[in-house]
Amino acid sequence: MTSDAQVLGDPGHHLFARSYAPEKWQAGQSDGASMSVSLSVVVVSYNLPRELPRTLFSLSAAYQRGIPRDDYEVLVLDNGSAKPPQLADFAHLDLNLRIESTEVQSSSPVAAINQGLRQSSGEIIGVFIDGARLASPGLLVEARAALQTHKRAFVGSRGRYLGPQFQRLSMARGYNQAVEDQLLADCGWESDGYKLLDVSVFDESSGPTWYDPISESNSLFMTRSLWTELGGYDAGFQIPGGGLANLDTWSRACELSDSTAVVLQGEATFHQVHGGVSTNAPRQRQLFAQYNREYRALRGHDYRYPSKPLVFWGELPRNSLRSELVPDKFSPLVWQKKLDRLKQQVLTLVQDVSGMGWIDSQGSKR
Repeated sequence: MTSDAQVLGDPGHHLFARSYAPEKWQAGQSDGASMSVSLSVVVVSYNLPRELPRTLFSLSAAYQRGIPRDDYEVLVLDNGSAKPPQLADFAHLDLNLRIESTEVQSSSPVAAINQGLRQSSGEIIGVFIDGARLASPGLLVEARAALQTHKRAFVGSRGRYLGPQFQRLSMARGYNQAVEDQLLADCGWESDGYKLLDVSVFDESSGPTWYDPISESNSLFMTRSLWTELGGYDAGFQIPGGGLANLDTWSRACELSDSTAVVLQGEATFHQVHGGVSTNAPRQRQLFAQYNREYRALRGHDYRYPSKPLVFWGELPRNSLRSELVPDKFSPLVWQKKLDRLKQQVLTLVQDVSGMGWIDSQGSKR
């Protein structure tokens, strides 16, 4: 039998059959109340009164497929919102939910994530670094199943932007929260979350096809023991929004001895526009140069894409666009991604030579 990867000419990648026999692992200890759930999802939130309710609905048992409510918990870490979310706001979701305030106030989400890793209860822990991301309906059950294929596996999904283009480009053409609200209302995602695939595009780190390498995942799952070995997120990333902390975490997981990088096929997270420091910044390339300077200070070299081969798990969407299956060398997204990488390299070099200070999200030197 020929795999989809072979049909599409994908070199060296494999799709696992669903009947793969799982291996066992030893769970570590947590600061949570108990180990009564198999899976914990840590979600970081900061000033997301519009976006967080949708994100939590997308993580509820009414929306997620194939995983009972009592099998998992969602732990929201509020990172200093002006109006912190309250449990009562989400009682209608029938979700095994906890909301905690961060112990350390920071414009970076790293401390909040590490607190969530400590306070979570599950043997498996998934991290949403951005609480504005909707989940696809099979994300949790497929991530849990994929982790069982290898003792030292870590699992990620691809990220997508709601809207017709990279959101920084869409926003320049009038895309905003009101437009997005109407898009979501019209597509019927609450009854079938896979309809989100029809109103979104891969983000810069995840595309342009289901077979491209990724540089990060906005829903990253590992066993507790592997998170402990990794040391969680690096607290050195203190730029607002976290800078390259998420990319660094994926890269370090790739570098762990005998680790296996598994990327879900057909599942994703979908970014709602909310004026985020990084994702929705109009001067994103300049920000990357700033982020890369912090990264270099911590790692001793510029950021580089991990070279670890990926293992694919799951099924591709039935109605996948051909452009998301087979690379099109003339695709604007392909060339935009290449151009962005080149500009990022040039901007980093220019800042190094000129001794410019960091640039904030408004493009101001400081």
